[in-house]
Amino acid sequence: MKNNLLVLLILVMLSFSSIYAQNRFGLGIILGEPTGVSAKLWTGSSNALDFAAAWSFKGDGHLLLQGDYVWQNYIDQTPTGRVTWYYGIGGRVIFSDDPLVGARVPIGLDYKFSNAPVDIFAEIVPILDIIPSTNFNLGGGIGVRFWFN
Repeated sequence: MKNNLLVLLILVMLSFSSIYAQNRFGLGIILGEPTGVSAKLWTGSSNALDFAAAWSFKGDGHLLLQGDYVWQNYIDQTPTGRVTWYYGIGGRVIFSDDPLVGARVPIGLDYKFSNAPVDIFAEIVPILDIIPSTNFNLGGGIGVRFWFN
């Protein structure tokens, strides 16, 4: 069941790639806590929706879905790419026998290459779990995304 849900979510994320043009949708991987498929959809010049369908290694390990609204801020332009930092607010659900629901506050760096439709990113994420009980966690990871034209 969980594998079917993960495949469905990946297919939904891939379908966005045919809808949005001009580097507005990126799809790739994130490694860390969690590890899985990462997607980003720009909603404006400095705002985006950032998603992941991934595997959480907390406890026995379970399917995790997360989504954030992020604000991206320009740092520097180099000959090979552009550096930005971002922050946001979002949520996550870990599907286990006793599901976890929490709020996320991602903070990260992003590097978009000038000559390739690829970016790399690193983030750290304070998490406040609110269901089934209140608990503070820390997540984060590194990743790479391919941007569709």
